[in-house]
Amino acid sequence: MANLIDRMVRASKLDVNLYEEVEADKGAMGQAIAVVVLSSVAGGIWSIGSLGISGLIWGTLFTLISWVLWAFLIFLVGTKLLPEPQTKSDMGELLRTTGFSTSPGVLRIFFFVPLLNVAILFVTVVWMIIAMVIAVRQALDYKSTWRAIGVCVIAFITANILSWLIFVVLQIPNPFMPSS
Repeated sequence: MANLIDRMVRASKLDVNLYEEVEADKGAMGQAIAVVVLSSVAGGIWSIGSLGISGLIWGTLFTLISWVLWAFLIFLVGTKLLPEPQTKSDMGELLRTTGFSTSPGVLRIFFFVPLLNVAILFVTVVWMIIAMVIAVRQALDYKSTWRAIGVCVIAFITANILSWLIFVVLQIPNPFMPSS
């Protein structure tokens, strides 16, 4: 457990060496998944206010689906559409590095704090995107941070659109919008 917490702190500090470490450590997949689940549950807390306890479930599910789609799309865009000559990666490397990049999202557990919830949302989302860029740059062996930013943005927008479409098609209540 101490190793997991240490890695989460290092990931949150945007420690490039941590991302290289988990990229190479095939045994870190369980930890990466644990980080994503913790971050997703913390993200699901936001929607309790709009949907009650079911909001926690739907918000957590939406956050998990969005991450899975984002990681998969990063793999496709980063290795197939926009690779650099030295790019060599597999889905496991990307899942481990991007999983740890969600570490700052655990702070979303404090969404319930009045007057701070919007600031916490903004800070954690920006922080996770920056961590994701670093994770992607390291996992895809990019020399260009700008390329990693481009891959993350393209995949982020696409993943969120697909996530919302899944919720609309399945007629699941929007976990992040107040109900009418």
